[in-house]
Amino acid sequence: MVDPNSRKGQLSSRKLGSYVIKNMETDIERWLKEDGELFLREIGIKKGQIVLDFGCGVGNYTIPAAKAVGKGGKVYAIDKDGGVLDNLRQKAESEGLKNIEPMKASGELKIGLKDESVDAVLLYDVLHYIDERRKIFDEAYRVLKAGALLSVYPKHLESEEDVIRKEVEEANFYLERKTLKKLLHDSSYNKGYILNFRKNEGAKK
Repeated sequence: MVDPNSRKGQLSSRKLGSYVIKNMETDIERWLKEDGELFLREIGIKKGQIVLDFGCGVGNYTIPAAKAVGKGGKVYAIDKDGGVLDNLRQKAESEGLKNIEPMKASGELKIGLKDESVDAVLLYDVLHYIDERRKIFDEAYRVLKAGALLSVYPKHLESEEDVIRKEVEEANFYLERKTLKKLLHDSSYNKGYILNFRKNEGAKK
């Protein structure tokens, strides 16, 4: 057994640390380069669509979404943190992506887009930050076109999945499918359930 305080032990620890960092970077790079776009295509994002990434953060879903919709599409990236939006702008520029529009949230659960103007809304790894979830589901309903997609990744709220499903359905959506997928969370891959809802075309209850 190697003594962690010995020179050999310290070198082993450094190598392990370097290995972990390298693999974390590899996950992010692989996701942004190809895997993220493939994942979103499987979820239902298509060329030419208008997508809203609510609570976009550093853009780990925004960048792949922009690639998935292509030059003929657009991605609105909303976050309350102006700093991460600045970083997202730089990242989009380095990727040569001109179809991303960062939008700073006002602090209220209000989306500054017109009614029925969006083909898909992504609520990925964000619901645990929101106290009044019904408000954001109502806003998603307002901006989505009839029959459009609301895709939810309820990370950190797995135990409340049934409650979340009921809340979304009460906002006049129906669950189209629930799929276990491998996707990026923060810096590494994990598996999680994606809940795909569709906006009901009838009048809101």
